Amino acid sequence: MSHSPKDAGRLSHAELLQLKRWNTPTLYNGWEQITRHDISREGFNLEPLTDFMPEMGPMVGYAVTLIIEPSNPAHRRHATAWSDYRRYVANVPGPKIVVVCDLDKPRVVGSFWGEVCSNQHRALGCVGTITDGAIRDLDEMRNAGFKALARRLCVGHAYVTPVRWGCPVEVFGQKVLPGQLIHADQHGFLAVPPEDEAGLLEAARFMDANECSTVIAAARSAAGLSTEELLRRLDDAAAAFAAATRERFGTRGEW
Repeated sequence: MSHSPKDAGRLSHAELLQLKRWNTPTLYNGWEQITRHDISREGFNLEPLTDFMPEMGPMVGYAVTLIIEPSNPAHRRHATAWSDYRRYVANVPGPKIVVVCDLDKPRVVGSFWGEVCSNQHRALGCVGTITDGAIRDLDEMRNAGFKALARRLCVGHAYVTPVRWGCPVEVFGQKVLPGQLIHADQHGFLAVPPEDEAGLLEAARFMDANECSTVIAAARSAAGLSTEELLRRLDDAAAAFAAATRERFGTRGEW
């Protein structure tokens, strides 16, 4: 399956590197100002997950998608599944994040990921994975420079093989489409709707600067102030934050 029709309008590599400098909550703060989606239930994981490589920082890339069912040996009858799946991954422009839906969840029994798969996918231009199944070979995955957000660790791979790929998947309560821009870190992931991608970086920059010059600055310059003066400054800062956000986006921001 080819990448989405939006390929020509994707962010540049330089812009993706800038997105990687921010944590995922900061990207969310910008995204909520520009999106028409429900900011309480769309775009981000609704269920808990674990970042097993938080020291690697955020990862940014475009989704390649996969469905697995490690408990079912019947899938291994498809002799060319692995080769066909790898060809799909190879034909998608990078950087890429592999989003894996494990049909065995929540009782996952085997891992798609380990030392071999992480090194292969790194060679194919993938920077990491989000899987609602398990991972294994944790140290070896780190050594490959392959970041993983997952449900848990496990020992074996069971009957794992690619089942379907290049299709919409749902992981941790959120639907992800092939080719969708993803930003992820120890807090979770944000799957950016295509129409919001172009404005995301600018919005995140603005909201971060807005916080630093108003509400955070007021809170960090409280030494020697009376309680009443501090409360007044915090109220004034919140009003200034909201005014700047309203002027830029026509919204009120977080408060």
